[in-house]
Amino acid sequence: MKRGLLLLNAIILTIGGCGGPMVMRLYFLHGGNRVWLSSWLETGGWPINFIPLLVTYLNRRHKEGPAAKLIFMQGPLFFASILIGVLTGLDDYLYAYGLDRLPVSTSTLVIASQLAFTALFAFILVKQKFTLYSIIAIVLLTVGAGILAIHTSRDRPEGESSKEYYMGFIMTVAASVLYGFVLPLIELTYKKARQAITYALVLEIQLVMCFVATVFCTVGMVINKDFKVPLSLSLSFAAIPREARDFGLGKTTYYVVLVCSGIAWQGFFLGAIGVIFAGSSLLCGIIIAVLLPMTEILAVLFYKEKFTPEKGVCLVLSLLGFVSYFYGELKHDKEKSEADQTPEAETPRASSAIITGMIADA
Repeated sequence: MKRGLLLLNAIILTIGGCGGPMVMRLYFLHGGNRVWLSSWLETGGWPINFIPLLVTYLNRRHKEGPAAKLIFMQGPLFFASILIGVLTGLDDYLYAYGLDRLPVSTSTLVIASQLAFTALFAFILVKQKFTLYSIIAIVLLTVGAGILAIHTSRDRPEGESSKEYYMGFIMTVAASVLYGFVLPLIELTYKKARQAITYALVLEIQLVMCFVATVFCTVGMVINKDFKVPLSLSLSFAAIPREARDFGLGKTTYYVVLVCSGIAWQGFFLGAIGVIFAGSSLLCGIIIAVLLPMTEILAVLFYKEKFTPEKGVCLVLSLLGFVSYFYGELKHDKEKSEADQTPEAETPRASSAIITGMIADA
């Protein structure tokens, strides 16, 4: 059941991890320029979590009757979720700022460096154990991102200054560092919680975390005057409706893009905490990195972004890193399975004891 849950969340994470950046970049490409609004959309779909929460509650209600608990979260876990939510809101802004100024393919490759930070913080916070294969994977992914960083200027969009481009690059790296810290922090929260961690409780954590992150971004939108309506003017002159009116793909498509962005990103966050629950923060970081080639190819195909030699080298190193990690995991699981299947009776000491007993009986 846990493997099935892991697979389900990995699929949700894959859809959100590929769809989120693509839809957000579509918003920026066709006239959208509100970074705080894009940040808000990354967690603004938090009400979606009520659907699986309702399903799990009805299931408990069917099994336990009126005694079924409605809410599992206790005080300490609630406040920990608030802290994680604030950090997530800040990370949303950093990532949206970077994606506004970087092509999807470049941004995605830079985000690959997140794996190294996830591994570092996982080692510090949750005492993550590493194998030779996982270390090789981390090194290859980090080197690939470093190669890309050296040659960033070749991929600067037309009409964008070097200062804006490098600022976007720095913000994207900062987002990688912060989310690399958030993933192990969520795992540490699971481990330190003074209550049993169930998937229903994980959904509650996701709900609180995304709600707080959305509030954080809403404050940013207010400060940025995204909701401001000048006196004596109609609502059509407000910032967001005005942007919808001028959107390159049309007003209706503008709002469709916003809704799809919110849904896709909610899938990303929901899948991420689910993978951490059923696996580990390092595994979550690996899966996020695995999405790199898929998003890279989609960006080149749909947005006609340049596929530079540096991106090709980075892509190859990333794929080699993925293969190394998963080969190591498969080898470890195989060795563990063989060790578990070896009966104790087959050891020399146990065998001699059985023979001695047979002689004594005779």
